Amino acid sequence: MITTARPKPFLQPEYCKGCLRCIDACPKNCITPGSAVNPLTGLVPVELHLDACNGCALCMQACPEPYGLRPETEHPTSPYDFELEDPAHLFGRKELPPITQVDEPDEFVSLPACEPLVLKGTYASAVGALLAGCRHVFGYPITPSTEGSELMAKILPKVGGHFVQAASETAAVNMMYGAGGAGVPCMTFTSGPGFSLMLEGISYMIGAEVPGVFVNIMRGGPGLGNLGPEQADIKLACRGLGHGNTHAIVLAPGSPEEMLSLTMHAFELSFTYRNPVIILGDGFLGQMTGVVRLPATLRKPGRPAWAVCGDHAHHHNLICSIHLAEDDLEAHNRKLNAKYARISAAEQRSDAYRCEDAEVLVIACNTPARMAKGAVEAARERGTRVGLFRPVTLWPFPIDALKAILPAVSRLIIVEGSPGQLEDELRLALSHAGITPPPITPIQHYGGVLPSQDEILQAILSTRGVRS
Repeated sequence: MITTARPKPFLQPEYCKGCLRCIDACPKNCITPGSAVNPLTGLVPVELHLDACNGCALCMQACPEPYGLRPETEHPTSPYDFELEDPAHLFGRKELPPITQVDEPDEFVSLPACEPLVLKGTYASAVGALLAGCRHVFGYPITPSTEGSELMAKILPKVGGHFVQAASETAAVNMMYGAGGAGVPCMTFTSGPGFSLMLEGISYMIGAEVPGVFVNIMRGGPGLGNLGPEQADIKLACRGLGHGNTHAIVLAPGSPEEMLSLTMHAFELSFTYRNPVIILGDGFLGQMTGVVRLPATLRKPGRPAWAVCGDHAHHHNLICSIHLAEDDLEAHNRKLNAKYARISAAEQRSDAYRCEDAEVLVIACNTPARMAKGAVEAARERGTRVGLFRPVTLWPFPIDALKAILPAVSRLIIVEGSPGQLEDELRLALSHAGITPPPITPIQHYGGVLPSQDEILQAILSTRGVRS
C-alpha cells in the first residue's frame, strides 16, 4: 500500500502573534515558545522543531492567522509572495447578535438623618464621592491631597469598592481611563506635580469622551515647590489639559461643605457630558475643617449604554480617541466643540455676596475668597459699597452672571494666590463677551502665600495700584 506523505507546516514569523495555540494543539511537541523578538512586528513568534512531525495539521488548524502556519507545499519564494485576502471572504462574514444595550438608570437610596459633621476638605470630597456612587479610586500619594486617598483606601473595601495605589500618577490616570470607559464612576486625588503627569491621560479621556473626576489640591510651584496653598494650577485646568482641543468643567469650592457638594455634582456632570471634571482646591482648603451637612440620599449608579464593560449587552461598543484620517478628526473636534458650547451655556456657576449696589467688586475663589469676604464686611462697615463675586466654575467662567453686575461697578479687585491666572480667565471671558472692564487692581501672592484680609481691605479703600 502506497501512502502519500502529509505536508509539514512552515512558519511565516511576520504573521505569528505568539499566541501559543499551536503549541497546545501539537501532539508531538514539535513547537516551542519563541526566544527572539521579530524586528518587523515587535512580537515573539514560536519556533518549529519538525523532526518528530507527522504532518497531522492540527497546529495549522489551531492558528488564528490565515498565513501564520501553512503547509510546506505552499511555501512562497518570499514572505510576501501571495495576495492578502479579506478574512470575511476567507471565513465568511461574522454574524453579530443584535444590539441590546440601553441606559440603566441611577437609583437613589435614602440616608438616615444625622447631625452635621466636621470634616477637613479632602475627607469631605471623599465622602461626596462615596455618596455619588464612586467605588473605584486610583491614585498616588502626594501632599496635601493624600488624606482623601487614605480615607478611600479604608472605606472602599467595606462597601464593595476598590482603591488602587498606582505606580505613578501616569499609571493612575490610565487606570481611570479603563474604569471610566467601563461606565463606572471613578476619581483620583492629586496635587500640582502629580496633576501635571496626568495631563496626557486627561487629553486621551477627553478625546475618547470618558468620564472621571480629578481632585487637585493645589500647592506651591513650579517644580516640586512646597506644600503651601497656591492657586497656580488654574492655567493647567482651564487652558492646558494635555495636547489638542481639550476642555473640562473646572469647579473651585470655597469650603469643606462645597468640597462635598461639588464633588457629588462633579460625577453627575462627568457622565452628563462624558467628559472629565476637575475640582481645584488649594492646600488650606484641603486641610482645613468645616461643618458639612450630608444630603438626604446617595446615588447608586446605573450603567450607560455606551460603556465598554465586557458583557454581552455592550459588545458593540468602542472607546477610542484615534482618528487617523484628517477629515474624521476634524469632524470629531467639531463634535467636541459643540459639547463645549453646550457646557459653556449651561454650566456657569458663581456666588455673589452683597453685589446688589456694589461700586467696587472683589473677585476671588477658594480660600482667598474667605479672606475677601471678611474684607468686604469690614469695608461695608466703613461705608464703602463693595461686593464679592466668587466664580465657582473657572471653566466655563461665569461671565453671564458677572456682566449683569458690572454696569454699576467702577473698579475690580482680583485676589488670588497665583501670578494673574484667575485674572487671565476673567479678561479672556470679558473679551469674548465684548465687555470692556473697569480698572483692575490685582492682589497676587505666590509660592504658597495667600493675600490677607487686611491687605484686601486696604486695596478696597484705596485707589492706588489701579490698572486697566
